[in-house]
Amino acid sequence: MPPSARPSAPQAQPQELPVPSYPAVEAFIEKASASDIQALFAPVKEGLAGLKGPRAEIGKKAQAAIARSEELLGMLVDVRERLVEESKQSKGRK
Repeated sequence: MPPSARPSAPQAQPQELPVPSYPAVEAFIEKASASDIQALFAPVKEGLAGLKGPRAEIGKKAQAAIARSEELLGMLVDVRERLVEESKQSKGRK
């Protein structure tokens, strides 16, 4: 039997961009306003506020996490709006 040929070294391929893990969240952030973010979390906050007994403690932790998420999403919206504004201003200077 002839000796088996070694496969040639794989050629370097350009790396693909990572696929978003949460495309629904990304799409929401691209189009959302600050009021959209508040509207998104309002029903969840109301539901958590109504918890009683041992689940109330878990509800408080969830409310804190939601408040932080709401804050971070608000920051993302602000940054997006600033970037859009800056991009429009830079086009006008040419």
